[in-house]
Amino acid sequence: ENLPPTRDNDVKVQVRACALSWIDTKLLSEIKLEKELLPVGREISGVVLEVGRKVTFFQPDDEVVGILPLDSEESGLCEVILVHEHYLVRKPEKVCWVEAAGTVRDGVRAYTALHYLSQVSPGKTVLVMDGASPFGTIAIQLAQHRGAKVISTAYSLEDKQYLERLRPPVARVIDVSNGKIDVAESCLEETGGLGVDIVLDAGVKLYSAEDESTSKSQSLPHKHDIITLLGVGGRWITTEKNLQLDPPDSHSLFLKGATVSFLNDEIWNLSNIQQGKYLYILLMIPILEDTMEKLSSSIFRPQLDEPIPLYEAKVSMEIVQKNQARKRQVIQF
Repeated sequence: ENLPPTRDNDVKVQVRACALSWIDTKLLSEIKLEKELLPVGREISGVVLEVGRKVTFFQPDDEVVGILPLDSEESGLCEVILVHEHYLVRKPEKVCWVEAAGTVRDGVRAYTALHYLSQVSPGKTVLVMDGASPFGTIAIQLAQHRGAKVISTAYSLEDKQYLERLRPPVARVIDVSNGKIDVAESCLEETGGLGVDIVLDAGVKLYSAEDESTSKSQSLPHKHDIITLLGVGGRWITTEKNLQLDPPDSHSLFLKGATVSFLNDEIWNLSNIQQGKYLYILLMIPILEDTMEKLSSSIFRPQLDEPIPLYEAKVSMEIVQKNQARKRQVIQF
């Protein structure tokens, strides 16, 4: 209600769908963006209603998709929203609103991990932990599209069956739900003892088994297992922001010439200074466009839940924030 006037570079968008993603309140606090009320829903798709006088990329009635910046004052769960033109790209006609909003963030994460951090290429072997998650699914499909051989782990029988149905097929699905399968041993067996070239983890065990409380953490590999299964020159892409490597771990990585990179999909828009804007325009926009192109050509087939009406958004967001959603939650207007 009572939107301010459209500024020179603003695009007024009628929102058709908005995806819900976990909010990293610790990160927001660290970069001084934390506040009492945080906008919810940053991945949107919709129709352009009006453009500012300096907007060059869009015009009214264009269909668009994008990710609102971290410092956005507005929630994507609005019928109409003002967005700077640099945070939007055109939505392909063949892609529906829900799929566009529900895939854009996972596409960015997958490209960041497999293109910018690990340079996946034909002939490489990639291990995607928790491949049945929304992000894991897109990462598997991008790696396969780039010609890589993919191994994945499953946390339940349902996840295992889902991964086995993927086409093209995953080279091997490792069911870790009962805690009896050795991930490192399975990967070394699959690669003839050479190890995998790229690992995308979904978290790792940092402590001994008795210190880990949740059932999911029991299924996670220990950091030593990941180092063991890495091949020479391997790249470990981790989502574990508190990863601590002891001297023996570092020595093992040194002997293999392996590297560790941290996957932070917010790096493209963390900076408010001009350099950060250039980074977003030069690198992020092509990622968004390529994600939509692959969605349009069915290379990406996302893991989405049934579209959710706006009145159920609060309940859905609570599930997302507790990390209890196994499929991407998208609100449809």
